[in-house]
Amino acid sequence: MNLIVLGPPGAGKGTQARRIQERWGIIQLSTGEILREAVDAGEEVGLRAGPVLEAGDLVPDEIVILVVAERLEKPDCQNGFILDGFPRTPAQAQALDELLKNRKLMIDAVIQIVVDDSAIVERIAGRYACSKCGAGYHEKYNKPKVDGVCDNCGSDSFERRVDDKQETVKSRLANYRRATEPILPYYSERGVLFEVNGMRGIDDVTAEIDKILVRLQ
Repeated sequence: MNLIVLGPPGAGKGTQARRIQERWGIIQLSTGEILREAVDAGEEVGLRAGPVLEAGDLVPDEIVILVVAERLEKPDCQNGFILDGFPRTPAQAQALDELLKNRKLMIDAVIQIVVDDSAIVERIAGRYACSKCGAGYHEKYNKPKVDGVCDNCGSDSFERRVDDKQETVKSRLANYRRATEPILPYYSERGVLFEVNGMRGIDDVTAEIDKILVRLQ
C-alpha cells in the first residue's frame, strides 16, 4: 500500500505516519527528516536546503524530488511507503506520478489531516523529539511515559526542530495554504483523498485512519 499523509504544520502528520508504519508494516518516508539529515551531514543538497528550512519556506521542488526519487529506490520501500511531507505543490504531485508510473506503482490513498489554524501554534511550540531515534513528543499532548526518557529507545536526550520556532509558524502556514492546498482537488478527482478530523485525540485520529486503510485492503 502506497500512502500520502497531508496536513498543515503541526497537524500530526509525523505521529500518524509513524503509527501507520508500526501497525501496517509500511515504511515512513519523511522528506523533512531526510533533508535535515542532509543539512547536518553538510551534503550539497543540505547546503542548498538549510537556509530555506530555517526561514520556514518551502524547499525548491527540484531538490525535494531528487531526494524522494533516490529514497524510493531503497529495498525497504518494496512493500509500500508512506510519504510524510511530500508532495507539497502541484508540480511535486505531478513529478511523483511520473516517478511512480516509471516503477509501475500508484498512490492508493491520500490522508488529509484537517486542523484549525488556531491550534497549530500551540502544537508546534510544544513538540520535541528524541535526538537518538527521532520519536516525537509534545509537552502537553504526548509526553514520554517516564519524564525525560524516550519510550522507544530509552534515551534521555531530546531536541527541537529549528523550524519549530514561533516566528516561523505563520510563514509555514501561509506557504501551506498557498502551495499545498491546491493539490487537494488533484487527488480528490482521482477518488483517493480521505479527510480525517485532526482536532481529536491522537488515538481517535489513528482509529479513523485505520478504518480507511482496512477498506482499501
